[in-house]
Amino acid sequence: KCQANEISLKLKCNCLSSAIFEENAVRDDEVFQLAISDLSLNDDILQSEKITHSIKLVEVNNPFQAVQEACELMTQGILALVTSTGCASASALQSLTDAMHIPHVYVQRSGEGSPRTTCQLNPSPDGQRYTLAARPPVRLNDVMLTLVGELRWQKFIVFYDNEYDIRGLQGFLDQTSRQGLDVSLQRVDRNISKVFSNLFNTMRTEELNRYRDTLRRAILLLSPRGAQVFIQQAVETNLASKDSHWVFVNEEISDTEIMELAHSALGRMTVIRQIFPLWRDSSVRCMRNNHRISSLLCDPQEGYLQSLEVSNLYLYDSVLALANAFQRKLVDRKWHSMASLNCIKKSTKPWNGGWSMLENIQMGHITGLTGTMDFKANGSNSHVQFEILGTSFSETFGKDVKRLATWDSVHGLNGSLKESRIENGMQGVTVKVVTLLEDPFVMVAENILGQPKRYKGFSIDVLDALAKILGFKYEIYQLINKRADLAMSAITITPERESVVDFSKRYMDYSVGILLKKPEEKINIFSLFAPFDLAVWGCIAAAIPVVGVLIFLLSRMQSLRTQNPPVPHQQPANQASNSLHSAIWIVYGAFVQQGGDSVVSSVALRIVMGSWWLFTLIVCSSYTANLAAYLTVSRMDTTVRTFQDLSRQMDVSYGTVRDSAVYDYFKNKGTNPLEQDSTFAELWRTISKNNGHDYSVSSPSEGIRKAKKGPYAFLWDMAVVEYAALTDDDCTITVTGNSMSSKGYGIAMQHGSPYRDLFSQKILELQEKGDLDILKQKWWPRMGRCDLNSHSNATPDGRSLKLHSFAGVFCVLAAGLLLACLVAGLEMWWNSNRCGQEQPKEVTEHRARRTGQQGEDTTALYFKDLQ
Repeated sequence: KCQANEISLKLKCNCLSSAIFEENAVRDDEVFQLAISDLSLNDDILQSEKITHSIKLVEVNNPFQAVQEACELMTQGILALVTSTGCASASALQSLTDAMHIPHVYVQRSGEGSPRTTCQLNPSPDGQRYTLAARPPVRLNDVMLTLVGELRWQKFIVFYDNEYDIRGLQGFLDQTSRQGLDVSLQRVDRNISKVFSNLFNTMRTEELNRYRDTLRRAILLLSPRGAQVFIQQAVETNLASKDSHWVFVNEEISDTEIMELAHSALGRMTVIRQIFPLWRDSSVRCMRNNHRISSLLCDPQEGYLQSLEVSNLYLYDSVLALANAFQRKLVDRKWHSMASLNCIKKSTKPWNGGWSMLENIQMGHITGLTGTMDFKANGSNSHVQFEILGTSFSETFGKDVKRLATWDSVHGLNGSLKESRIENGMQGVTVKVVTLLEDPFVMVAENILGQPKRYKGFSIDVLDALAKILGFKYEIYQLINKRADLAMSAITITPERESVVDFSKRYMDYSVGILLKKPEEKINIFSLFAPFDLAVWGCIAAAIPVVGVLIFLLSRMQSLRTQNPPVPHQQPANQASNSLHSAIWIVYGAFVQQGGDSVVSSVALRIVMGSWWLFTLIVCSSYTANLAAYLTVSRMDTTVRTFQDLSRQMDVSYGTVRDSAVYDYFKNKGTNPLEQDSTFAELWRTISKNNGHDYSVSSPSEGIRKAKKGPYAFLWDMAVVEYAALTDDDCTITVTGNSMSSKGYGIAMQHGSPYRDLFSQKILELQEKGDLDILKQKWWPRMGRCDLNSHSNATPDGRSLKLHSFAGVFCVLAAGLLLACLVAGLEMWWNSNRCGQEQPKEVTEHRARRTGQQGEDTTALYFKDLQ
């Protein structure tokens, strides 16, 4: 209420400001009174004018009492209303002040230290809102989205307590859904220990493992005390691990509470809280433009400032903003009479000076404890700044807290949330490495009794080379407990794995190979007889004696006709064909195209021989053609070389390990409608037959054993199957397939690991120097015990016929020679025995021949006379 002194023309004014606070508003009434006292003691703003005030306390979340107290203050007289309440009371007071045209400066509070959510205030009936938000709108969702993007999280869980309004996350969830992120929500009850006990009572071991994996990336929308208890319970129940990353989001948390959180957390801790700019110079620290603030409120060395809440600071600046507005009203001499209203009566008209006072407040700006405050942006103070604190990746993990970046409503993120690169190596650092056995990447070396387990393999050699360059030490664990720094084995880099871990540059290329048994060269000494079937050979063999008998009979009939009566002791002209064996010999000679010495004079014999010659010509020509084709086909390399060859053949079955990355690879390629080549569709039909139980196997070792037995083609990592073929005891298996691939093997690390860039850089250096190629030759030698290219190099040598191809001919020749020798021996034996028996008769026959010679001559003369 202001009165003008006409004599001195000096304005003397009592500017009445009223305040309503909820009962749980810690120190709100104290700070409000301190603000009034500062303005009254200092002449920098209102000079000789004073501000009077009234304070009302209402119950928590009791909007009816808040409205009742506000109506009573209006009845007493009021210029502006300052409140520090929750959303329910604020919404009711906003409706009242809009109706009465009373400027209302509102400071939002959050219950029991829980993170603040946006209050949904009611719309003004005439569009003129008289409520001004001294505390900026909630921007935690924007900061969390920036953080998730910087950390490249793809899957995480959000924990919130009972006091937190889940509707405040709607915008955040909408944005993450558009980005394709997997976000889970879980409410945390007041009894936090009961939450974890219920998990172990209701979940099975597999579910707990999945839950533990989800818990590795968590955002905590809890009070500082609740977050500390929650993390402690997670650590004690072994649900937290060293690679866990906790993000605590709350505008209000003290330095002491941050250190308590960092020390209780197992894993990385990131804290998002609101900050206010402070002057480094202590002499001007308590000066805000022309206003001097009491050192009790502005000096950090004073313990009182450290105990204040964010809402307390905004409350002080709200009083300061009102004092500046009152000052401008006094200077402009546009003061209106104080509002003295009875809001209970229906006939009460709103304050006619309310809109002018509201505009005056909105036009000004002040610099107070919270920085710059103005209400030009839709009636809200838009100036807000956050800092992002985090623990460092070091041997003292979880102990050192430093500022990583800041965020403000104008410039966004200032700084990087990624760990700084390690520039000077890793001297003195001990890295925990988790591994899985996979030949030849990681294998157990021969161990002396009582000594720690040792490992060897290509991946171990690469790790040793990196350790030698960077100077770190490592410990290997043959298990997965999600507490290691690195994972080293035959780990291929895939998009699915990239979503949960970080990978280094690949240190070896990856492709899918085909492991199968080497084709065995079948030796058949009678392969030259293969062009004809056994039945054909039998018919040919039967035709020779049949035709020979026919020729013998026709020749005998011709001889009887030409010699009638026959002359004694006269040999026929065709003597060679008059005996059966001679006739068969003539037919055989004609069959093998060696001709004959017989003279064929009969037409019937000529017809028979002509038919036989034609038959011989056709048979020999067919044999020659089929023999050339058979030898050509037998020389062709029929080994499977590509996936196309594998899909087109039916002799060799094939498969891979069920539910593996290779299994999924063929599934994606075989079921992709955009895949133009039908090869993978055919491969997938065979691999997935009966859900993979017909041809696929349960482990790589089983697939290798199955390929050795054959006929079976095992589809697996090229490096693994090639090593299996090189180290096979019998060298009976080989590898083929396409070696070109865009994938590779890498070192898996925790998300945000500072080692990733350093390891990638050193791996590229090893590749450039050729050291990785040297390590590869150790485990995949070009000239090893087993030559994998022996089966493919057989093609040039196969152009010439092998000895075994003619072994049958030589066997026939040898059999003929042995038979001839045997017959010759039998003839000599027979003749020798026959000569011994007939020798005594030769003398008698000689004498008889002499005595009978005269008689024969007489008989001959007798026949001559008859002629």
